[in-house]
Amino acid sequence: MPPRTTDSAPERRDDDRPRPDHEPAVEPEADAAAGRDGEAGEAQADEARAHAEGARPDSDSDSDSASSAGKDVDQRVAAMRRTADGARRWRAAQLAGCAALLAVALTGGAIAFGGAGNGRAGGDAAAVSAAGALSPGVLARGDLDAGIASLQKHLRAQPRDFGSWATLGVAYVEQARTKGDPSRYPQAERALKRSLELEPGNDPALAGQGALAAARHDFPGALKYADRALKQNPYNERALCTRIDALVELGRYDDAAKAADTADDRRPGVPVFTRYAYVRELRGDVRTARDVLERALDAADSPADIAYVATALGQLAWNQGDYKAALGHYARALAADDSYLPALEGRARAAAADGDRATAVKGLEQVVARFPLPGPLVALGELYEDRGADGDRAKAGDQYALVDAWTALARAGGVNADLDSAMAAADHGDKKEALRSARAEWDRRHSVHTADALAWALHVNGRDEEALPYARRATATGYRNAAFLFHRGIIERATGDEREARDHLKAALDLNPGFSPLGAREARTALKDLEKNR
Repeated sequence: MPPRTTDSAPERRDDDRPRPDHEPAVEPEADAAAGRDGEAGEAQADEARAHAEGARPDSDSDSDSASSAGKDVDQRVAAMRRTADGARRWRAAQLAGCAALLAVALTGGAIAFGGAGNGRAGGDAAAVSAAGALSPGVLARGDLDAGIASLQKHLRAQPRDFGSWATLGVAYVEQARTKGDPSRYPQAERALKRSLELEPGNDPALAGQGALAAARHDFPGALKYADRALKQNPYNERALCTRIDALVELGRYDDAAKAADTADDRRPGVPVFTRYAYVRELRGDVRTARDVLERALDAADSPADIAYVATALGQLAWNQGDYKAALGHYARALAADDSYLPALEGRARAAAADGDRATAVKGLEQVVARFPLPGPLVALGELYEDRGADGDRAKAGDQYALVDAWTALARAGGVNADLDSAMAAADHGDKKEALRSARAEWDRRHSVHTADALAWALHVNGRDEEALPYARRATATGYRNAAFLFHRGIIERATGDEREARDHLKAALDLNPGFSPLGAREARTALKDLEKNR
């Protein structure tokens, strides 16, 4: 499921400086003629308006885009599925071409970028970070597309409003995250650049650049921009949160804990509380993580915040195998926002783990019909495989092919998708490609998730002795993740350490017996065989 560190919650404004961090924005291409020296003549104003209009996504107005968003999503999902159908037949030879086809077919954006889930290929992977993206509170206050259109109109009239340009950049990051439009990333980059041209060093734009870097999986860049923003304004909530996220994704957990403490001192609130909780969970302190999230839920005062925090509690409960509690938290999240995708996905996963496969399949089908992300796609494919009815293997193949399509589109949009690719391909694709991607990601960052992905990719390629140190590293922080324990147990069995293998396979099933339809089945089979050999 999507990582809890990457969805922001509303920021407060407790000073009198402009804080456009959490309000929708427009697109960037207004040039120096857009109000040069603050006194654009009539011709300059016309030019500025033309630039602002030209900066709008696609060829239509944003207001038209907002009104037809649902139709566009349906069309883009259908386009993805057509592309993926072809990809299943010639995926191995034409993966590079797939990216080009997707970029053409899905210019308007087809898929939202999310985590790779808790399937067999990995645990609660922080696969796609949108650290510091627009908050759920903003989405609750109004339609993002309509807000963007409104702000574009404002910037056509006031092209030197650096704060609104910064807000625009962040809004496009959010659109990419929630609607999967990679074309928004270059637009966001231009908007943020324009803001900094108008007001060099302004912290909202620097914090927005951090959010953009994190969304593209450039975590060193995210950390750099967050630090620059905090140098300008130590209380910038977006930058504080992005800094925590970047340190987590880089595997610098001690530093992330210190950053969480600092953020809690400076800007206590839902965005910081949820990150603080996740840092504690990664270090094995589930009780503190739960307590902090429960306090955050008590403090949540908007439907969006309630949905966000309740879903985080649901994910935490699911990770610990408490499916009844998880379902209760997801129900609360959906009572606040019945369309909140992470809660819909979490409810389906919890239903599957609790034995209600029909509800799980139906729920995941609804999720991927709206936004076909790697996590739910793999989960749905594995449920089809586990069900084993006529045609289910072909249905599963469809889901895995869509992961390939997602990866190609993400890369075409400038996103580093190696972790997602490695995790999915290790079990359901090209094993050599899985290893290549996992090694590339490990070269960039040393998180528990990248360690687990590399360990598993090495295992499926028959290199278990090399895999074992990475599997141990993935479980070294105390993070209670059944998929990690399962991977370590299987690798230990392959290296001949049957005692350790039994311990870790049993621990995985004791912790979360429904962590993955296929993974849990493999774990039970392996454990049974090991018990026979004692």
